[in-house]
Amino acid sequence: MREKGVEGKVKNEIIERFTSYVKVDTQSNEENPSCPSTPGQLTLANALVKELQSIGMKEVTIDQNGYVMATLPANSNKDVPTIGFLAHVDTATDFTGKDVKPQVIDNYDGKDLTLHEKLDVILSPDDFPSLKNYIGHTLITTDGTTLLGADNKAGIAEIMTAMDYLIQHPEIKHGKIRVAFTPDEEIGRGPHKFDVDAFDAQFAYTVDGGPLGELEYESFNAASAKILIKGTNIHPGTAKGKMVNSAKIAMEFHNKLPVAEAPEYTVDYEGFYHLISFHGDVEETKLSYIIRDFDRQKFNERKEYITKVIEDLKEKYGQNRIQLELHDQYFNMKEKIEPVKEIVDIAHEAMEKLDIKPKISPIRGGTDGSQLSYMGLPTPNIFTGGENFHGKYEFISVDNMILATKVIVGIASLFEEKAK
Repeated sequence: MREKGVEGKVKNEIIERFTSYVKVDTQSNEENPSCPSTPGQLTLANALVKELQSIGMKEVTIDQNGYVMATLPANSNKDVPTIGFLAHVDTATDFTGKDVKPQVIDNYDGKDLTLHEKLDVILSPDDFPSLKNYIGHTLITTDGTTLLGADNKAGIAEIMTAMDYLIQHPEIKHGKIRVAFTPDEEIGRGPHKFDVDAFDAQFAYTVDGGPLGELEYESFNAASAKILIKGTNIHPGTAKGKMVNSAKIAMEFHNKLPVAEAPEYTVDYEGFYHLISFHGDVEETKLSYIIRDFDRQKFNERKEYITKVIEDLKEKYGQNRIQLELHDQYFNMKEKIEPVKEIVDIAHEAMEKLDIKPKISPIRGGTDGSQLSYMGLPTPNIFTGGENFHGKYEFISVDNMILATKVIVGIASLFEEKAK
């Protein structure tokens, strides 16, 4: 049911945009070195180019790697810094994103939501108590068989709707605004081919957070560790003194990591080692980990510890049996944003003007802003309104998507207001 009035128009546009975006399968693929790593991302990126042009954005471009950029020209004579807003087109690899069927629930009543009756998939406040915060809201959920893709197609919908609103309301003064939609954020490559010089903004914001009010400018320091272990498979009847079981060596390695320093046992500023995957048998085993910590020194110590454990195992089983690939992924963006903290303060003020209580907390993860901040573009992160990302229980509040859109408009307005 379409709603009337200005608020209703924005609501209808957000729902239409978001539900159309999530139907495009844009899951990234870490195994593919191409950019973008999957064709669906390019499909959505090209559609976004057409939409940006249709709403009246200028300088709309897409490069060979699928990075979309566009400009909303300034309508103020003040010397306003050029700011940017970014979101990523890809969705997570943790759960299938193919054939997403979004479900719109009006006026949520606080009770269990049956996402898929046949499979008995229930989104319940008993399991997810935060659902009680959304009584009376319009929610968008999955059908219980896929992720939703609010991370980060909600951000795309909110940026697009905010730009459309500013174009339709020229009485709201603002400086030059740049927007960008990027590929492969979920596999850590979002900014790898991002042209900061071409984007030409002094500051930016990723619209890639979760619940209402999130405002983040601290992220993990992050690294990946891939371990390959070679064994020797011999018939078990004659294996004594000859068999080397690579899976057992892998288990031995994992058991040397601190048990309590894993994601399921850590919170706030606590770092961790996280086993992403374990594939193997006697002959060969592959392990994939991510390493995270907010403190740079502790982060380096974690990498050093993994390296030492591997060296000890090489000494025990043979130098050629174990290979370690250890790569930094991104660093804590706080180091680059604190010197220009006013950009966080402006987002904070924009939220307060809308009676949103800002929730400043560290990101237990990373956004494109984590890397972009080190590429010369300080980029904090603001909320989208979604919860339970990367799985079948993912949902988002349309009411809070509207507020995210208003925050984007408010940030643009405040930069102009504070300029000389």
